[in-house]
Amino acid sequence: MSFAMFVQHMLNGLTLGSLYALIAIGYTMVYGILRLINFAHGEIFMLGAYFVFWGLVLINLPWPLAVVAAIIVTAGVGVMVDRAAYRPLRDAPRISALISSIGVSFFLQNLAIVVFSAIPREVYRPPWLENVIEIGSVRVLPLTLFVPVLSFLLMIGLVYVVYRTKPGLGMRAISKDIETSYIMGVEVNKVIALTFGIGSALAAASGIMWALRYPQIQPVMGVIPGFKAFIAAVFGGIGSIHGAVIGGLMLGFVEIMTVAFFPSLAGYRDAFAFILLIVILLIKPTGLMGEKLEDKV
Repeated sequence: MSFAMFVQHMLNGLTLGSLYALIAIGYTMVYGILRLINFAHGEIFMLGAYFVFWGLVLINLPWPLAVVAAIIVTAGVGVMVDRAAYRPLRDAPRISALISSIGVSFFLQNLAIVVFSAIPREVYRPPWLENVIEIGSVRVLPLTLFVPVLSFLLMIGLVYVVYRTKPGLGMRAISKDIETSYIMGVEVNKVIALTFGIGSALAAASGIMWALRYPQIQPVMGVIPGFKAFIAAVFGGIGSIHGAVIGGLMLGFVEIMTVAFFPSLAGYRDAFAFILLIVILLIKPTGLMGEKLEDKV
């Protein structure tokens, strides 16, 4: 393999890993607060891409405005999902909320099939993202650089919110002890709704960038990326934002470089992610940066 090809594969791994990291953050934020795996998160990812598509097609919004509007609307959907499916089950056994999340996943997926149809749609890609950049012998699309840069800016913004703002302080308090947070006057339901909103906004951003990279959308497009992002969150240590980022990046690099060095195994690239999940659960169940957490009852 030439040096130019190696650099291109590394950039592709960085791009893919950044997308997995953005989705994984949503999983890890919700789990960190509620000890709940939100299996509907992949469908939120899908809705972000569809909202941009219909914003362009139906309302004729400029592309940047359609992206911003889609992220805001998707964040609202995430808050609604919490309000309708999870908040009524706050005091119920956690298995009830888990079953509810699976139900929401199937509901959103089938609702998208009915409303948007199951026909794959081609998405608009701004021309400035398609002009090939040549750096020596390395040729890359601007999109390959745009995705990781924007992803890291979003992650930095999230870290600032979590560690430097009052709502972020509430999130960290609830993650430690939700009952004591109630007593101390934290508006728990509002903070949890904000958590769902932020996680959904990041998933929407990832879905939009995924649709730009693989310019076709369909109602089931969030299933495999959602599962892989969950694996990334577990690998990095679910409940840890930094772990989710590391897990997403590592999974992206492993997936791309495995196919690059062993092209004959390209058909098994999805299987490697699930094998990685099994290995991590056997060797270090808490993940790379995860801590052992007591169950909330």
